[in-house]
Amino acid sequence: MTAEAGPPAETRPARRGLLAPLRRLGPGLITGVADDDPSGIATYSQAGAQYGFDMLWTMPLAYPLMSAVQVMCARLGRVTGRGLSANIKRAFSPALLRALVALLLIANVLNIAADVAAMGEAAELVTGVARHVMTVVFVLVTLGLQIFVPYHRYVKFLKWLTISLLAYAAVLFTVHVPWGEVLAHTVWPRFKLNGDAATLVVGVFGTTISPYLFFWQASEEVEDLRDAPALIDAPAEAAAELSRISWDTWTGMGYSNITAYFIILATAVTLHASGVTTIETAAQAASALRPIAGDFAFLLFAIGILGVGLIGVPVLAGSAAYAMAEAMGWKTGLERKAADARGFYAVIAISVLAALMIQYSPINPMRALFWSAVINGVVAVPLMIVLLLLVSRRSVMGDFVAPRPIRWLGWAATALMGGAAVVMIAAML
Repeated sequence: MTAEAGPPAETRPARRGLLAPLRRLGPGLITGVADDDPSGIATYSQAGAQYGFDMLWTMPLAYPLMSAVQVMCARLGRVTGRGLSANIKRAFSPALLRALVALLLIANVLNIAADVAAMGEAAELVTGVARHVMTVVFVLVTLGLQIFVPYHRYVKFLKWLTISLLAYAAVLFTVHVPWGEVLAHTVWPRFKLNGDAATLVVGVFGTTISPYLFFWQASEEVEDLRDAPALIDAPAEAAAELSRISWDTWTGMGYSNITAYFIILATAVTLHASGVTTIETAAQAASALRPIAGDFAFLLFAIGILGVGLIGVPVLAGSAAYAMAEAMGWKTGLERKAADARGFYAVIAISVLAALMIQYSPINPMRALFWSAVINGVVAVPLMIVLLLLVSRRSVMGDFVAPRPIRWLGWAATALMGGAAVVMIAAML
């Protein structure tokens, strides 16, 4: 009986040890996966469909820059015990905070509208149920989970949903991939840098380094603290916690960027190779895959859209709620009951329901996504400058100011996003 009950006790710690690195993944992993939301999938799909392998270079370049920015956000939250919005409120002009939060709220609602529209379209393709019905279902499910399920339980659901990104790696097993050519174009892309190419590059970087992710990850580090002290008050825990943040964030952003690379690659070897060069939505990309790569590839792509949408929408709504509630001095936290943080949960509900209403208005959700990208491009640069100033100040971070290499990468990311914003605005004009 003893032999059948399970492995000997002395072997169990070793098994737990093998899983320990995975258990350390949390806010960074969820943030990374949320970055590949349905709107992001649409952008990456367009990159692969329009330019084939010649947009693959964007992901290796974006990875260290995105990771550095998110590491700074996570460190800020864990060290100070306050979210990004609360830290800005303490260190900068209230007018600056109000402007940043207002633009973030608008951009997030438009982005949620595009995401839930894509989820409804993908669900219609898979189930045959009308997209508007499925959109309502997804909105109610995500809203109900955020409002009624405590964070420590809800976060486990989000972690399991991150597996959905593997669908895009699986797509590559259904088609032939010329890996030598892929590597060559990743290292040495061959495309003409005209207005269309510049605009797409802006879109790729804009959807990869997004302001809503900054607010979310900083606040989730605070959420994970619960009753534990911030590092500035408990320096003995710093080494272990900062190591965890680094591992969690670099791993989560790596998972996100590898997946984005696979999405560009999958659409390049299927859609671009077949002459399909224009993709407006993630669901359209999935639908276009069916006659080219078969039903299985189509199903994997569509399931991936639904899985990451169920992460992306709560992150978008939650980041808006954290930003607004901290700016207003309201109680915050997904661990709190709705009755204890009415303002916080009201922002979540209003954001998601306003996005749902856009589905039934004359506003095109994909057009909403365009304006969301424009606003994010405008917000990202000053927000990143503010973030860099915060994590460089001893008055904010104590002995835990961000290391110089991380700050250098942060400034490089800021310069890139600033240039991208200029190109985007110039292209619009």
